[in-house]
Amino acid sequence: MGRATDRQRVIRISTDGADGARADGAHADGAHADGASADNASADNASGTVRMRTRPDTLVAEEPLEIRVGPAGGAHPPLAVTMRTPGDDLDLAVGFLLTEGIVAGADDVVTAKLCAGTDEPNTYNVVDVTLAPGVAAPSTDLSRHFYTTSSCGICGKASIDAVRTRSRFTVADDPASVAATTLAALPERLLSAQRIFARTGGLHAAGLFDTGGDLIALREDVGRHNAVDKVVGWAVREHRLPLAGHVLLVSGRASFELAQKAWMAGVPVLAAVSAASTLAVSLAEEAGMTLVGFLRGSTMNVYVGAHRVC
Repeated sequence: MGRATDRQRVIRISTDGADGARADGAHADGAHADGASADNASADNASGTVRMRTRPDTLVAEEPLEIRVGPAGGAHPPLAVTMRTPGDDLDLAVGFLLTEGIVAGADDVVTAKLCAGTDEPNTYNVVDVTLAPGVAAPSTDLSRHFYTTSSCGICGKASIDAVRTRSRFTVADDPASVAATTLAALPERLLSAQRIFARTGGLHAAGLFDTGGDLIALREDVGRHNAVDKVVGWAVREHRLPLAGHVLLVSGRASFELAQKAWMAGVPVLAAVSAASTLAVSLAEEAGMTLVGFLRGSTMNVYVGAHRVC
């Protein structure tokens, strides 16, 4: 498995002559948090002083992960390739299988293990999943084959029917309620727990909270859908499904696919720091979920399921 971050020398350009501290630890005097110094240069032009510095920067890693699935003693063909940030790969694979309706819970999975790939040096960018007896192996024809990028979680599906997956959990009856003041505090709690984002500024996060605002699980990834799958996969492996009485907070927008993943895990409240899409709202209404968007500062939009926000 590769690293979650990497180092790269960059040229930092400032058009106003100033260069303040950054989240990755670079300081105005040119010194970096890791002790590396920067090479400085400046020039004056008609619009003012342009300052250039060469210094190391911390980048978030993005690598492919191949997910292979099959029964014990049978073939395990590739089902999906997703571009992700290395780390929590078993959670990612199991969560993906759950949110795509391939498995229903931990008992449907015998083993999930990292396997050696073909790269040199080996990056272990393959997860092999063995299904329990009686669990149908997924179809690997072109209409159900998955290729997911960091920005698109359902790319590669060849039909509308292949996009839609129905949850076995009924969240409409979930009696969970959460205070608006508690919801308003969640983004800051999520951000403060994002260790890799603090170093790179380049990751999405998904955080699972209880209705009192305590953080239960957090995962980061370059893909927002991967971050959710990692949280869901953790819950599957911990035998915690359905996630009744919980709030799932995502660091970006609330899209259809994220609403669907939350429903598949039995989450009654999905919150996002950015906007919600029309399909996400429609799906949340159909499922009986509460959907909150633009959760920033002391304000938020509740699109559906307002009865759970008090």
